[in-house]
Amino acid sequence: MDLADLIEPNRVIFAARASNKEQLLQDLASRAAALLNLDAQSIFNALQVREELGSTGLGNGFALPHARIEGLDRLFGMFARLNRPVHFDSIDGKPVDLVFLLLIPPTTGSEHLGALAAVSRHLRDKSLQRNFARRPTPPRCVSFFAILKLAERRFPITAPQDRRPRPCSLKDK
Repeated sequence: MDLADLIEPNRVIFAARASNKEQLLQDLASRAAALLNLDAQSIFNALQVREELGSTGLGNGFALPHARIEGLDRLFGMFARLNRPVHFDSIDGKPVDLVFLLLIPPTTGSEHLGALAAVSRHLRDKSLQRNFARRPTPPRCVSFFAILKLAERRFPITAPQDRRPRPCSLKDK
C-alpha cells in the first residue's frame, strides 16, 4: 500500500477554506461523507471525539485527523491544503495548513497504524513541505501524486509487523 492507495484525485483539496479547527473538520467530514455515502455528522462526531483525546496537529503546519467510522470497509484518505493556516492545538503551537484526513474501518487491525505513521512521516518531511510551499496556485493532481510517489520511495507504508530495521548510514546523521 502507498499513499496513492489511500487517496484519489477527487480527494485532494487545494486552497481549502476554514477559519478554525472545527470548521475544517466539519468541511472534511462533509466532503468525505459525500464520497462515501455516509452521514457527515457521524464522521464529524468521531473526529471530535478523537480530538478530545489529544490534538492530531503534529507540528510544522501539519495535522492528521483520524477516526474509526462505522459503515466504512476500507481505509479512506483525503488531503487538504488550506489557503490560510488555522489554529489546530498542534503540539508546537503553530497553525496548520496541510491536513491528511484518515478514516478507518471499525474492524481494521494494526494496518491503520502503518498508514498513520507513513502519512505522518511523509507530510512532516521537509522536502515534501517545500514542494507544497512552492506551489502558490493549485497544482495538477498529477504533480501531487508525483510528489507522493517520490515520498513513498523514501518512507514506504508498511504494517507495524512488517517493519524491518534498516542499517544506519551517514545520510541518517
